Amino acid sequence: MGNCRSSSHALLGKPQVVPDSEWGIQDFGKTHVPGFEWRIQDFSSLLKTGAKSTTSGAFHCSGYNWFLQVIPMHKEAGAGTPYVALRLVPSQLSLVPGHTVHAVFELSIYNHTKGMYCGCKAATYNFDFKNTYSKERCLIPLQELLKSSAFLVDDSCVFAVEILKIDVSSPEKKAVVVQKKATIVQNLFVQSKGFIKGTYTWTMNNFLELDLKHFIQSPTFEVGGQKWYIGMYPRGDKYSTDCLSLYLYPDVSDELQLESKKVAVMTLSILDQKNGKHFTRTSGLWVCGQGWGWPNFLGLKKLKDPSGGYVVGSSCVVKADLTIVGSSNDG
Repeated sequence: MGNCRSSSHALLGKPQVVPDSEWGIQDFGKTHVPGFEWRIQDFSSLLKTGAKSTTSGAFHCSGYNWFLQVIPMHKEAGAGTPYVALRLVPSQLSLVPGHTVHAVFELSIYNHTKGMYCGCKAATYNFDFKNTYSKERCLIPLQELLKSSAFLVDDSCVFAVEILKIDVSSPEKKAVVVQKKATIVQNLFVQSKGFIKGTYTWTMNNFLELDLKHFIQSPTFEVGGQKWYIGMYPRGDKYSTDCLSLYLYPDVSDELQLESKKVAVMTLSILDQKNGKHFTRTSGLWVCGQGWGWPNFLGLKKLKDPSGGYVVGSSCVVKADLTIVGSSNDG
C-alpha cells in the first residue's frame, strides 16, 4: 500500500449543522491526523449491493497488517435504528499463536463542514487467533448520514482509524512503539450496475486420497479479467477448531503490478451430492488484495456425516460464486 499524507478535503454543497453530540461522537480537533483513511466514493451504490459489511484493503502499522470494516446498517441488540458502525480487524497472518495483541484505537468519520474528524472515545480490544474482530462502534444513524452534507459530500464519505497504542501479552511481554507516519489513504469505488459475475465448480473425485493435513488448491479460473483459485485446508488451518477451512484467493502473480484491485462479494459452498442441501457462506464486500474466507467453514463431524452428502465415496464438490462490484486504489 502506498503512503501519503492526508490531503485537505474540499467542502462541497451547502453546509448543514449536524448535532454530533446526540450520537455520542466527539470532535477530534483539526490537529488530529489518523493513521489510515478510507474514502468511499459511491456510498449509495454500496448500500444497494445489500452487503452487510465492507472491508478495506490491508494497511500496515507497527509490525501488523490491519483492515478497517464498515457496517452500513448495524443495529445494536434491542435497537430499531440502523447505524453506520466501524470496527478494526487485524490480519490473522500477523498474529502469533499464544500472543494477545492489546490495541487502543480511535474510529472516526470526517466532517467536511468542520474540517475535522469526529468519532468515539478511544476503544480497546484484545486480539488473538480466535478474536480478530473488535466490537462495532456506532458513529452515526444511517438516515442522518444520508441527509447530511457535513459527512456525505457528492455521495462520498471518509472513515478513518488511528491506532494509539499496542501491547503484546506473550512470554516476552513486549510493548510495541506505534510510530507516527504519513496517513495511508485508500479509495473505494462501487458501481451502481454492470456487475461482473462468475461461477466455478471444483470437483475432487479423489478427496479422501489427498494429503488432508495440508493446504490444497483448485485450478485457477478467470472472472473479470482476473485469475482466482479456491484454497482449502481439509482438516482445518491453525486458526480453526475441528473445522474445514475454505478461502478464495486472487492469483497475485496475475495482478501483482496493478495499482487498482477488485472489490467483490463471494459465496463459497460445499455441495450436498445426495439431498441438494448445500452448505453455503457469503462474504461482505472486500478489497481483493489477498485471500478471504472462513477458517471454521464447516465442522469436520458434519463434513464426514454420510447422511449429509458432502463427501460421497471419495468425491467432494466445492463451488465459488463471485460478483465484482467495483475497484479500490491507494490515494
